[in-house]
Amino acid sequence: MKFSLLNDEPVTQPEADLLGTGRAARELARLLHDSRTSTPFTLAVDAGWGMGKSSLMRLVEAELLQREDVEIVWYNAWTSTGADALEGLIKSVLMKFDRRLLRRMIHGASEHGILLRALRATLTVASAPFGMAGLVDQFWRDLSVDPKARNDMRDALRDLATKWADSAQHEPRRLLVVFVDDLDRCSEETVLAVCEAVKVYLDVPGLAFVIGCDRAALGPSGLLRDLGPAGSAFMEKVFQTSYRLPVAGAPDLETYVRRCAERTGLRELLDDDLVRLVADRSARNPRRIKRLINGFGLECALNPVWARFKPEAVIRTLLLQHLYADFYRLLVAGDGTYAHAAREFLEYRTARRVLSQWAQTAPEAWRTTVDSVTGHGLPEPPRQDTESWEAVLARLEEELPTAFPALARDQNFVHLVEEWMALPQVDELVKQLQEGGARPVTAIRAGDDPDTREAAVSTAAYRGVLILWVDDHPENNRAYRRQLEAHGANVLVAENGRTAERILGTHPVDLLISDVARGTDRDAGFTDLASWRALRLFDGPAVFFSGRVTPARERRSGELGARIADGGNTLFEYIDDACTEIRQRQS
Repeated sequence: MKFSLLNDEPVTQPEADLLGTGRAARELARLLHDSRTSTPFTLAVDAGWGMGKSSLMRLVEAELLQREDVEIVWYNAWTSTGADALEGLIKSVLMKFDRRLLRRMIHGASEHGILLRALRATLTVASAPFGMAGLVDQFWRDLSVDPKARNDMRDALRDLATKWADSAQHEPRRLLVVFVDDLDRCSEETVLAVCEAVKVYLDVPGLAFVIGCDRAALGPSGLLRDLGPAGSAFMEKVFQTSYRLPVAGAPDLETYVRRCAERTGLRELLDDDLVRLVADRSARNPRRIKRLINGFGLECALNPVWARFKPEAVIRTLLLQHLYADFYRLLVAGDGTYAHAAREFLEYRTARRVLSQWAQTAPEAWRTTVDSVTGHGLPEPPRQDTESWEAVLARLEEELPTAFPALARDQNFVHLVEEWMALPQVDELVKQLQEGGARPVTAIRAGDDPDTREAAVSTAAYRGVLILWVDDHPENNRAYRRQLEAHGANVLVAENGRTAERILGTHPVDLLISDVARGTDRDAGFTDLASWRALRLFDGPAVFFSGRVTPARERRSGELGARIADGGNTLFEYIDDACTEIRQRQS
């Protein structure tokens, strides 16, 4: 089977529109054109990351280009930095005006020395093959230190734009639409420079601005959170109106998923249930859908381990990885006697239905319920005493991963796991995942890969801290230990409680990191720490690191004065807190 990748470029032509954005684009283009006598004005196309702002704006541009009385400027704010954005945007607009009109303006602007140099420089740049960059740069340096020249430029731009809009044969006037994209991805300095250009210098007749941005990202709690009241009031004046791009409906998104899958060669692997799952769990975000489908193709094409499994097994495994990352991590980690999280989940789901008395208790369902309860170290529930079943269920859920009850209510997840467990190679697949042989090429969850974790602290953040890491599989934590050592920590390793106890007796350990289950002993880490606390071998901060976090484990950790983490981000957060406590003790 051949796969191909989807690009992340915005849609530029109506025939490539897979989400039905064309209707909104046509209406927005008509609105802009019909409002040309009301210029200047600014319209914000408001949506979050990956929701289709650029595609909508490109489709509006395609509609407007069919009209003879409209000119277009496209300016990507992300390509500029700081004050360069002010210069770049104004120059882009000037380049669209007629050269003859510019010449007439130059001849009539002799009383404005700096303005005359500016217009001459612009005209020279417009007519030269490579531009007169040095002359233009000198002009902008002069302009930035001369308030009078800025006022002259603003007045001249207004005059120039008015004459440009009214001088052509089109009635009632021409329109110049300036598209500004990716403003919410810029620095505060760049955002303010663009807004200054739009509101202070280019707020002139004949010009309409369409700015693609996430308005929330530009608000007081976003990029511009350091602005004072005056600055916030200025930003409010920039946009006269906004169009909030609606989230696509379920039918449109499902069609979009199918078409994306067809283009990559994955369509036959995604049945209707999986299509709905991808659409729903991607937060209805077109860009995330593309990235997810590209990830499928890359895994199938590049990871040789998948060659031994059928494509449907690969797809369902990767859906678990991408859409239910916490459960996938639990599945891959395994943990002592709980080696198969998917089977454990389905047994719990049956027990939940039985103990909640939602359905008649068939003999097979009761046997599964008993296995689920007793498999977690609890006594067998009484078959006839139904009044006690609610308490039995509550006690069972104390021993289960914290996410299980919510996942049991997610029918998409339940269906995915049931189909995944029905695969003929599922046991071999789980074994490969837990051994690392089928670890996906893409990261399980952003930030949990210690090799790519951004250091929010200095390289000496853990200098002098002695850490004892207890785990019967220390190779699983090698990357995390490297990260700690790179930041100055000294890390000692013990594979069992006896070795750890000897180290505690001979070394002044500051921080203990430990697994919970070892071999068939599901509580080994808890038992060891309780013993060391009682013997006063260790009274410092401790963090349990396990792929499995349950309410019972959280409670037990708290009783021992410790915390428990199931991912890299949480682990380092707890380590940072512990180091703060250690520093306070030492001071």
